[in-house]
Amino acid sequence: MTHAALGGTGLRAEALRDALLGLLGPRGTLAVPAFTPENSKTSSAHLERIAGLSEEEVRAFRERMPAFDPERTASHGMGVLAEAVRTAPGAVRSGHPQTSFAAVGEGSRELCAGHPLTSHLGEESPLGKMCGEGWKVLMINVGFSVCTAFHLAEYRIPKPPLRMYECVVKVNLPGLAGGRPGRHEGEPEGEGWTAYEDIALDDSDFAEIGRSFPEDRVHRGDVGRAPAMLFSLPDAVDHALEWMTENRR
Repeated sequence: MTHAALGGTGLRAEALRDALLGLLGPRGTLAVPAFTPENSKTSSAHLERIAGLSEEEVRAFRERMPAFDPERTASHGMGVLAEAVRTAPGAVRSGHPQTSFAAVGEGSRELCAGHPLTSHLGEESPLGKMCGEGWKVLMINVGFSVCTAFHLAEYRIPKPPLRMYECVVKVNLPGLAGGRPGRHEGEPEGEGWTAYEDIALDDSDFAEIGRSFPEDRVHRGDVGRAPAMLFSLPDAVDHALEWMTENRR
């Protein structure tokens, strides 16, 4: 699973994607977060879009918001490498309307299948599957503050806080399990807002968690002119779980 910020590195997204796939070989899989946080009523990405609008304008804006489409909706804030993977020939994307993953390679369809609404980044998500399979995380020109792996630990702490989420989805979207808006028999499929409960995700302490991640578990180097880190996804989750259990209140 790769996170990357390629601005100023001299690296081209498609060339890097192809190089990583070449290194992984025919039995390897490359995955990226392909999140769409603007599909929300409460995310910072959405609030930035409606800043300064009147109540009527906000209502009209939300009525026009398109439903998440795994095949067409671009990711938001994930970088050009994530988009290069999402749009690669043969790429597969999970069906979560806010925290989807895109993958290319062997097993990508199984990895991205059945991503429930109520498990943004939990055990039933592609992230949980990757952890169970012992994946590696490659971070290029970014730090631990954006380490998606740490979010899985939030599902494993005792009594994690919950919150409600809302987003626009296609009614009866194939592969999207849990929390779908209802459709009466005979009605056409369409789009609509749906609400669901999940863990209250919080990345505000991820940089601090990363600073205490044992250095002997991290392989550091360079990709082009960019600093990079490679580490075990399960190691990262275990470390974050220990840190959160001791420090979050």
